[in-house]
Amino acid sequence: MNSPNSAIMQSIEELNYRVTIGDVATKSGLDVKVVQQELLNLASDTNGNLQVAETGDIAYLFPSNFRSILRNKYWQLRWQKWLEKAWKIIFYLIRISFGILLVSSILLMLIAIVVIVIAVNSKNDDDNNSSSRNGGGFLFFPRFWFSPDIFWIFTPNYQQRRYQRQLSNSKENELNFLESIYSFLFGDGNPNPNLEEKRWREIATVIQNNNGAIIAEQLAPYLDNINIYNERDEGYILPALIRFNGYPEVSEKGEIIYYFPELQVKAEVRGKVSVSPYLKENLWQFSQANSSQKILAIGLGIINIVLALVLGSLLTPEVAQEIGGLILFVDFLYPLLLTYGISYLTIPLIRYFWLKNRNNKVNQRNYQREEKANLLKSSKELELKINYAQQFANQTIISEENLAYSTEKDLLDQQLEQRNKIDEEWRKRLGNN
Repeated sequence: MNSPNSAIMQSIEELNYRVTIGDVATKSGLDVKVVQQELLNLASDTNGNLQVAETGDIAYLFPSNFRSILRNKYWQLRWQKWLEKAWKIIFYLIRISFGILLVSSILLMLIAIVVIVIAVNSKNDDDNNSSSRNGGGFLFFPRFWFSPDIFWIFTPNYQQRRYQRQLSNSKENELNFLESIYSFLFGDGNPNPNLEEKRWREIATVIQNNNGAIIAEQLAPYLDNINIYNERDEGYILPALIRFNGYPEVSEKGEIIYYFPELQVKAEVRGKVSVSPYLKENLWQFSQANSSQKILAIGLGIINIVLALVLGSLLTPEVAQEIGGLILFVDFLYPLLLTYGISYLTIPLIRYFWLKNRNNKVNQRNYQREEKANLLKSSKELELKINYAQQFANQTIISEENLAYSTEKDLLDQQLEQRNKIDEEWRKRLGNN
């Protein structure tokens, strides 16, 4: 058995547990047919009630603890909830593992280089080599790099200064050091993870704000790949008609308007919902790490690859065999260490240019949608079409007063109440006469 749709359950909660198909379709942006079937299934599974108005429209009433009822009924939901918690932990460990790997790589190569230098120096002293070699270029390079200043990034004073700067400009959900390494390497994911859901929610909101009757140009600012110069081609609205069960209507002048009966029915009176004038995509960020974290990540990457090159110049098969132990292990890992060092700086560089190209396309789409939204505001012709479309606007509220039937009560009792209501109306009419 499939798990209930999470977007529909969230919509029910946000709409105070009494909804119509149009309410949920507007809130979630889902297909009307999908919403209808899901609401029926949820009502059946959670002991929800159907309220039928005299017009034949239906409202669904759910208990406030319907999620608990579902969890107790379906082990899949309990398993899914556990998996979500487990994945958050696993993904966090994956994120910080790259930072741990970077620091471990640097420390391992530092230790290996120090061990090799000490071993070579010891051997040279035993063999009474000339002082020129001891003070020459071979050992000067390691001594230069391994002076105490190299450890400035690991000193407590540096960490304290960095955190003090962060406190002066602190933000919620700021990345820690290990997370910032992952963010520098791979970014922070899609900035528009629910773009399609957002698109259809905004489209449904526009339709419902106009009481279920609109023209195609009102939806254009939320859609893509529309030729703004071909004003007569309204084929782009077909997905909205299919999704929300809409119908076209042609005026005497040949203008087409579209009305959506299901989105004209509400469970209660609700005002117009604020909606963006056009669908705006967020730009892809290179990294959410702050400037200090990015500089630190780049610096550590440079140190990592320099150490790999230094280690490569010192590490020979003869040295590894002679020293053995840790150096043999490092000799085995060296190709991986060098590959990681190169990839650490190469991957962000490639990603930077890729994101730059992708953001150009995002800006272009945003500009086109904004242009359509501005056209909608400035065109008198479109204003006349919108006014004509409002002739088909309608709003049906399923209130407690106009219910013909509800599964909350016994059918016989409801029939008796309905009969009494009819008798009362007749008595009022006769009294007026």
